[in-house]
Amino acid sequence: MLILRTIADTRAALAGLRASGKSVGFVPTMGALHAGHISLVRAAKSACGAVVVSIFVNPTQFAPNEDFSKYPRTLESDRALLEAENVDLIFAPEPAEMYPEGATTFVEVEEIQDRLDGASRPGHFRGVATIVAKLFHIVAPDKAFFGQKDAAQVAVLRRMVRDLNFDLDLVVCPTVREPDGLAMSSRNRYLSPEDRRRALALSQALRTVEHRVAAGVLDAAPLIDAALSVLARDPEIRLDFLRIVDPDTLEDLPDVNRGALVAVAAWVGPARLIDNILIPAPDSGSE
Repeated sequence: MLILRTIADTRAALAGLRASGKSVGFVPTMGALHAGHISLVRAAKSACGAVVVSIFVNPTQFAPNEDFSKYPRTLESDRALLEAENVDLIFAPEPAEMYPEGATTFVEVEEIQDRLDGASRPGHFRGVATIVAKLFHIVAPDKAFFGQKDAAQVAVLRRMVRDLNFDLDLVVCPTVREPDGLAMSSRNRYLSPEDRRRALALSQALRTVEHRVAAGVLDAAPLIDAALSVLARDPEIRLDFLRIVDPDTLEDLPDVNRGALVAVAAWVGPARLIDNILIPAPDSGSE
């Protein structure tokens, strides 16, 4: 497994992989890897001849008051995990490699970048879109793999891929959860045991929505109320948002008749956590 720090070395190594006839699957990460990331690596491995993983804590997607300096950086343990999965190449650049001095070019995905997490974290998706566009340009993958847990990011990047004509397939893989339902996240390591218990309320609120939909409740307002009632049981949970939206545009929906994304973000202790579920469109039946 190669661990490369420069764009030039990475491009040269990828040219060699392609010369051998291998398709390239790409998993962009910020490191601090967990089983959710490994599920993406395995999906890439099953679909492509070679797998590239980037590890880069991207400064432009953090606001000044966010956790950029504290974000876990665990390159050695990440390397061991990826080596065990037979990853071909890790691209782990320094910030100056990705953002040369005087860099002033950014990617904006207008409107959609300001919804859900983008409304709570102004500039966040500008930073995400910029770094992912740069990584796509460097790696030029055939397929790129992302997790459904980051549903708003997925919507932004899908739009970017379409609008900028990136020649790749963006593959979205299911959220990986702990046995008790908590969505896996690198930020879960910020949680104390008590906060970890509190964090279960997010997935419980989403399951409540699923149960209500299964019982025939399709209007968004009562579904949101039911989920909020779960979160309100613990006053230590600080809600950011809970919305029912179109999964492609992230715009609010009045009901789930045609399917929907139910997304929640909340502060639990020191960590801002996100989770979501997709409500499928009702089966239209046979013609």
